[in-house]
Amino acid sequence: MRKEKDEEVRIGIVASEFNYDITMMMMERAKEHAEFLGANVVKIIKVPGVFDMPLAIKKLLQDINIDGVVALGAVIEGETEHDEIIMQHASRKIIDLALEYDKPVGLGITGPGMTRLQAEERIDRAKQAVEAVVKLYRIIH
Repeated sequence: MRKEKDEEVRIGIVASEFNYDITMMMMERAKEHAEFLGANVVKIIKVPGVFDMPLAIKKLLQDINIDGVVALGAVIEGETEHDEIIMQHASRKIIDLALEYDKPVGLGITGPGMTRLQAEERIDRAKQAVEAVVKLYRIIH
């Protein structure tokens, strides 16, 4: 069944609780922007960290009542290369899930290599991830 271009897009959000002060502001901006774009946030799942996102994203993508998912997180640089490894593996798996389920997944995860201040400056990237999901969904449906 083909949806009308103006029909509401139903999205899920997966948000990392790590760096909670930043990611929860990202989630609020994402929800506000979804409403602005005429999308409906139907489910939110909070996970411990970015590494934990793929399973929650998969569960949302399996839901027939969700058209796309937004992943929100902030991967801040530490003393090791841990942040780079987390981002590489999480983003690769997120891409794989989008392709497997034929649904858009917006990458609203900032980092790696960021300071806390840089992460705070990038909170609005959550809005871009929502916009990507809504636009891509409307393009492919």
